[in-house]
Amino acid sequence: MKVNFVPKLTEKKEILALVADKKSFLDFKELDKNTLNKIQHAINNEDFNFNKFSSLEIINDKNTSFSKIILISPGKKSSIQSNDFAIIGGKINQISSKSNKKIVSILVAKEFSTDDNLIQIGFGATLNTYKFDKYKTKKKTKKQINEVKIISNSANQLKNKLKNKISVAEGIFLARDLVNEPSNVLNPEAYAKRIKELSKFGLKVEVLNEAKMKRLGMWSLLGVGRGSQYESQLVIIRWEGNKSKKTKPLCFVGKGVCFDSGGISLKPGNKMEEMIGDMGGSAAVVGLMKTLALRKAKVNVIGVVGLVENMPDGTAQKPGDIVKSMSGQTIEIQNTDAEGRLVLADALWYAQDKYKPEIMIDLATLTGAIVMSLGNKMAGIFSNNDDLSNKLLEAGRVSGDNVWRLPLSESYDKMINSQFADMKNIGMGGAGSITAAQFLKRFVNKVPWVHIDIAGTATGMEKSSINTSWASGFGVNLLDTLISKFYE
Repeated sequence: MKVNFVPKLTEKKEILALVADKKSFLDFKELDKNTLNKIQHAINNEDFNFNKFSSLEIINDKNTSFSKIILISPGKKSSIQSNDFAIIGGKINQISSKSNKKIVSILVAKEFSTDDNLIQIGFGATLNTYKFDKYKTKKKTKKQINEVKIISNSANQLKNKLKNKISVAEGIFLARDLVNEPSNVLNPEAYAKRIKELSKFGLKVEVLNEAKMKRLGMWSLLGVGRGSQYESQLVIIRWEGNKSKKTKPLCFVGKGVCFDSGGISLKPGNKMEEMIGDMGGSAAVVGLMKTLALRKAKVNVIGVVGLVENMPDGTAQKPGDIVKSMSGQTIEIQNTDAEGRLVLADALWYAQDKYKPEIMIDLATLTGAIVMSLGNKMAGIFSNNDDLSNKLLEAGRVSGDNVWRLPLSESYDKMINSQFADMKNIGMGGAGSITAAQFLKRFVNKVPWVHIDIAGTATGMEKSSINTSWASGFGVNLLDTLISKFYE
């Protein structure tokens, strides 16, 4: 589907979408009196209330300019949030796709037609097109819109801005595809190959296999994959968008457990199939890197993803084992299902030690405890740096990928001390998300760092006009917003 900005309303006999509140819907000078009267009659007849996101469909007769008119309300101006117009764009595409018509033109009331809002409408309409049906052998032919035209006097200037935002959608789509992919297709080795294909966009990709990781002493990461038939991988993705300036890179690290059975500490069978999504953190990093390359971001960024499979084979690590991480710190394995932090421990240490980044952010579907705390509405963040945390909170508000900060404290740190090793991989007595973050903190030294626990948001978020999938792609828009707002 194409999204275009055009300076005038020219299409006839197609779909027209109007975005307006109760005060502004009659102010469209582009529409003739007959059309405006028809809209007014439909509003009165349906007792349309202009609540937030409420919509009204008006089927026109043969003598009028448009086959259908969709009126959608953004609600009260004081209650509008940053990504509301993306939701409106998605809803317009969703409603329009039910029709046989192939083009929808969108007019936004003057008081709402800021450049950012119009860009968000195009972004949301694009997000609404996502589907993952590659394994369905009997596909239903669905009606779809071929082109969305957004009317604006600034059409030419907005086209490049929209292109950048569509790049974000492409990154989100990639993240969703990766998470939705079954683990018999997307094992660690196949995943690494798929990432290497992104080299065509200008990314530099390096893959460390098990032999290379053994030489580096990454026994924490390698221990997780011991029971798998597939080799674990560490993939480094580099985007050098600011070669003219020698700056420390931004670094993003992702947990990529392609399937998590729990290992010897086997998970319950109920919903274990959803553990194909335990690589959501890595998918967000990979999607972000594609976005940065597509929009030629003027920043230097490194993505590091640890790809493993956690299986209960005879060679799998066991509760009571002690492993040595790349940092030299030793870890007592008390629960093999607390494996994501073991992967991140070596990935974080490698990233901070090799690249000396300006900031480091990791994303992981790390704990069920964060779902108990925040549900599927927002992700939890933990940090050693207030400034970086505040920037990420702001990026969440702007992008709609909302986050909430939880505490770190030495009192929680004591909960992961081990009697046999430097630490154990699971705490006791609750606060599971916090003790997991305290564990990770031991591998970042003094680099400004944020850990984002996306266990509740990578999958299973409430479906909407812009999130049509089990896999949400959460984190791509969040991190791209952080970069564009604060680091470019």
